[in-house]
Amino acid sequence: MSSNGDSMAQADDKGTLRDTVTPRDTGTLGKLMVLLDLVTHADAPLRFTDILALANQPRGTLHRQLGHLVEEGLLELDAEGRYAPGLRLLDFASRSWARNEFRLIAAPHLAALHRETGETVHLGVLRGSSIIYLDKVEGHQPVRMYSQIGNASPCYCTGVGKAALSVLQLDKIEELLPGLHFNCFTSATHVSAESLLAEIGEIAATGHAFDREEHEAGIRCVAAPIWSDDRSFIGGVSVTGPAYRLSMELLQEWAVPVQMTARKIMDEMRIRLGPRR
Repeated sequence: MSSNGDSMAQADDKGTLRDTVTPRDTGTLGKLMVLLDLVTHADAPLRFTDILALANQPRGTLHRQLGHLVEEGLLELDAEGRYAPGLRLLDFASRSWARNEFRLIAAPHLAALHRETGETVHLGVLRGSSIIYLDKVEGHQPVRMYSQIGNASPCYCTGVGKAALSVLQLDKIEELLPGLHFNCFTSATHVSAESLLAEIGEIAATGHAFDREEHEAGIRCVAAPIWSDDRSFIGGVSVTGPAYRLSMELLQEWAVPVQMTARKIMDEMRIRLGPRR
């Protein structure tokens, strides 16, 4: 599922792009953004014919637009005629990440939570039906997992995602549900809106969420939501690690420091990002 909600290009169980992109009436910029989205989310560089099959754009128009993106350094074209993300995107990403005030506010609190638990700490923000990871502090014994800064994960099968959903108004959750594609990543993944809604109700009551190996087999986490007073900003913080080290009993114990970390971040957000006079 694309993080911007406009793409119908899905990843199958092996992560391969399939289907096509639904056209949107946003002019040239919107069409260029669709192409960037396709190329940057592909597991490997794409040939022109691959993009043509996915983009639902005329061949001539697509060729010109890809050429513009290559000229601007947003895409690169290799010797075999395949398109990949350009280095200029890295520059944009690094500058955005470095100047993100929310991340800077959260950073010392994430570090303190990492020192207390010794495991990987994540900071994420809800965008549409996905969680975008803004920061990550690796555990003392890091394990290979999907999460990377800038990556998007589905909200229905991640601790941060479900924690974020728990502070949304019911009507907002109902708006998201039709766009969710319940991919069964593991045997523990939610496969229906009904089971997801039931757990969200439990999370809203307790103030914390668990990922019980729902997105990645062998990976568990406990998370707590972070939000602004007007709910215009919603995200979460989590502690994540391998299931053989993180029993559910241990995660339950860590729910309190995770919630305290979320509260400290929110308190500082209100002070530093509140109305300026």
